[in-house]
Amino acid sequence: QAELGKPQRNCNTLPGFDFSYGLYIHRTDGGVPEAIGHWNTVKPRTASVQKMPRDFITMNCGALKAGYSTPHEFNLYYKAKDIRRKDDEYSRFKRCPPKIPADMTYGITARPCTPFFDLLQHKYKELWMEQQRALTAAQRVEKKKKNKVHETRTTLLRKQPLPAKEESFWHLPRLEKVGPHLSTFPDRDAHKKAFSA
Repeated sequence: QAELGKPQRNCNTLPGFDFSYGLYIHRTDGGVPEAIGHWNTVKPRTASVQKMPRDFITMNCGALKAGYSTPHEFNLYYKAKDIRRKDDEYSRFKRCPPKIPADMTYGITARPCTPFFDLLQHKYKELWMEQQRALTAAQRVEKKKKNKVHETRTTLLRKQPLPAKEESFWHLPRLEKVGPHLSTFPDRDAHKKAFSA
């Protein structure tokens, strides 16, 4: 039964003071004395030695100085004298540090401030209107170019015909200076009178 004059309790009872929450691990969970008395530290790992790549430039120079010229001799020289690159030479940043200008700033540049004076003057609207006018004018010019009829040789000849060629009859050169064999005129005066007309 519920207690008289008190609200009903809707909760579970808690365990006693000697109860420990969580997982209890035997032999290691000794509490504060064990934490103070023992140092369970992680042993340091030995860094794995990286095998550096071969220094072919030095080996090629040595092979040439020794008088070798064929690929087989070069391979034998590589096996005999295996020269590796040094750690400082192989490091990219030690070899050639990146060239950065003195006034360079890292990161994204800040957005420029909003020009409120241009907003109040409706400057962006005017710029947009000018762009639209220029675009319309360009479209009109393009349309006129498309509608224009291209002149062909036939249309040009119809407008301006070529001058008519004068017919020149061709004569044989051996018949140019041959005189007439017959004279049908009664006398020379009649001949002259006929040709003068």
